[in-house]
Amino acid sequence: MSPNVDCLATGCIDPVLDISVREAKWFAVYTTPRHEKHVSELLKNRTIETFLPLYRAARQWKKRCPVTLELPLFPNYVFVRVAQRERGTVLGIPGVLSIVGSGRESWPLPDCEIDALRSGLHLRKVEPHPYLVVGDRARIKSGALAGMEGVILRKKNNFRVVLTLEMIMQSVAVEVDADELEPVRPQAAGVTSLVM
Repeated sequence: MSPNVDCLATGCIDPVLDISVREAKWFAVYTTPRHEKHVSELLKNRTIETFLPLYRAARQWKKRCPVTLELPLFPNYVFVRVAQRERGTVLGIPGVLSIVGSGRESWPLPDCEIDALRSGLHLRKVEPHPYLVVGDRARIKSGALAGMEGVILRKKNNFRVVLTLEMIMQSVAVEVDADELEPVRPQAAGVTSLVM
């Protein structure tokens, strides 16, 4: 017998609740800018399971004392755990623009990713970082090579950026930390690059 059948037979799980728990999946909800906390509270008030990962950031405005703020780790996003049929309730919350997915269906997130975030974020210092993909162009933000652009590679656990001197058709690979990189917008159509 499966664990759910055993629990149903002994009466430790409500059959209606068990069905909704099995159908519930995590979804990313896209919100209006700077309304993530408010949307999360409204979802909680409607007993919808929500997760809003936050990080601490120090800020200081002119002539004021330094302040530590709790800001969303993923700006404009709140995670919710709902059954597909509960989409309308989530979309009816003020500040919710959409649920991430195609026009026809919402795309569920892997439970293991949300579980890992929920259980591990408080153990480390985290902060947002630009989305970087191996093969994309990036710019080095700091250090002696600041301002140089290249293509991101990965070698073992390290990031490398291939920098190309186009005039002499030569490239070098430079090892960098991910926090030293920022994505570069794609070049205009019709413009080619010699970086390979």
